[in-house]
Amino acid sequence: MNTNASNTTASHAITPNTTAPSTTAPNTTASHTPAAGATASRTRRAAVAVAAAVLAGLAVPATASAAPDAGRNPGDAEVAPARYTHQTLAWQPCAKQPALDCATMTAPRDWHHADAGADVTIAVSRHRAGDPAKRKGTLLMAAGGPGASGLLRPANLATAAPAVGAAYDIVGFDQRGVGESTRAVCQTPEEFQDFLAGDFRDQSPAAIARVVANSKKLAASCQERTGDLLPYLNTEQTAHDIDLFRGLLGEQKLSYFGPSYASMIGAYYGTLFPHRVERMVLDSNIGFDGTWEKFELGQPMSFQRRFDEDFVPWLAARDATYHWGSTPEEVQARWEQRRAALHDQPIIDGSLTIGPNQLDNGAISAIYERETFPFLAQALTAVDDWQGADPAAKAMAGRLFGQYLSPEFLAEYFSVTCNDTPWTTDMDTWVQRGAENTARYPLVGARTLAFSAVCASWPTAPAPKVKVTGAHLPTVLMLNSVHDPATYYEAALGAHRALRGSKLVTVTGSGDHGQYPTANSCVTNVVESYLLGDRAPERDLVCPTPQAG
Repeated sequence: MNTNASNTTASHAITPNTTAPSTTAPNTTASHTPAAGATASRTRRAAVAVAAAVLAGLAVPATASAAPDAGRNPGDAEVAPARYTHQTLAWQPCAKQPALDCATMTAPRDWHHADAGADVTIAVSRHRAGDPAKRKGTLLMAAGGPGASGLLRPANLATAAPAVGAAYDIVGFDQRGVGESTRAVCQTPEEFQDFLAGDFRDQSPAAIARVVANSKKLAASCQERTGDLLPYLNTEQTAHDIDLFRGLLGEQKLSYFGPSYASMIGAYYGTLFPHRVERMVLDSNIGFDGTWEKFELGQPMSFQRRFDEDFVPWLAARDATYHWGSTPEEVQARWEQRRAALHDQPIIDGSLTIGPNQLDNGAISAIYERETFPFLAQALTAVDDWQGADPAAKAMAGRLFGQYLSPEFLAEYFSVTCNDTPWTTDMDTWVQRGAENTARYPLVGARTLAFSAVCASWPTAPAPKVKVTGAHLPTVLMLNSVHDPATYYEAALGAHRALRGSKLVTVTGSGDHGQYPTANSCVTNVVESYLLGDRAPERDLVCPTPQAG
């Protein structure tokens, strides 16, 4: 996520945690794939090197396979029917972004039974390489969430990373269930507001019963309104859609860039079609080595860590501007006071309602990136005194606290996270975990029950299991900051270990979600040396975050 409208890239899964990772800050040196102590010491030395020194003499060809694997190459194990593979993409300027070309392709509802059920339509886009004479190939990028649109993102990447935009055709798509593609449908806007209403911290029997009923209603509405498409809105099916797109582009191989949830899409694609991967960058990583439930068990901790250790001290250091307390303790006390007041008397201004859940949601959204901390701080000044607040502060509060997620986003979000991997279905377990998380990690732990009860009530069976190993893949480059609230560092380490042969760039001094493209020259040099120079780091690296003024 790149702004306070935080549903654009990041995962918003907030579910319970009884065995959360330690809240101790991660080690400031990059994690290694299992190796001897000598490798660890080399990485510690790398932490103090500037970007140029980090790169010098530490690279291997990016397309070299990590280790020989005599096993069967699984790619193209299931041949798609000709009616799909012989399509022609009818490119036209995109209606919402003339710098891109857009087209649609048809894919089977179920790639494992291509003749069963109605087809789905996938919207795709393309930004032509700016320097055709130096074109390296096609770079596909996907969006996060799950639930965010990826159709127009190639234009943004080409602008933000002009060297990459010059060398690659950058292509994108709306994954099945999203945006301009065949969409998932679960709730009306009114039902969506009911789902997020109230105070998720309330542990009274009536409040718990209401939350569980709303979650069960959401799951049932997804089945009713999405119909027999619902079981096939998952990451494994999306990986097959990508390979169809690759074939229709006439490419033997793709390079791939995947931030946030798109890291899981990339890991699945690389597992199912490893011989179709030229290069792969996974930025801010989902714990794709396990289940969604396991991954989401750690998120209450990581969001609370980001709020308590990064945002709260930042706000306390700016008491002269925002008047919310000069110490972290004062800021925390003020937060609890304002939240309790909103529980008793929500702010209602026209169609805008700001209650305790909306306050939490706005904070969750704003702490994805440090550059949006001032937005949250400004909005909090309006919550302090709504009637007397500055109009600009009230407008910011309306955007931040009143526009969190959407019914369309959550329809795809729950479809993918509930479909991909198995969930615990015992509701008493989630009630207990919800109470524990509310007490320990209140910012997002309070909504543990509401979100996890949807998947506990999900009406379809899990998708086929995909075990990520890294077999047959070239070196994969992974990026992650140490205080990322959504794709937390501990999960990235597990994903890194599972994706054998991958190289992890740990970004220290940062909790931002999404590391490329940014102003961090160390990260930029590593990524662009890999994408443009065909050179991958020989080992894991550390990139410190430049200190803001």
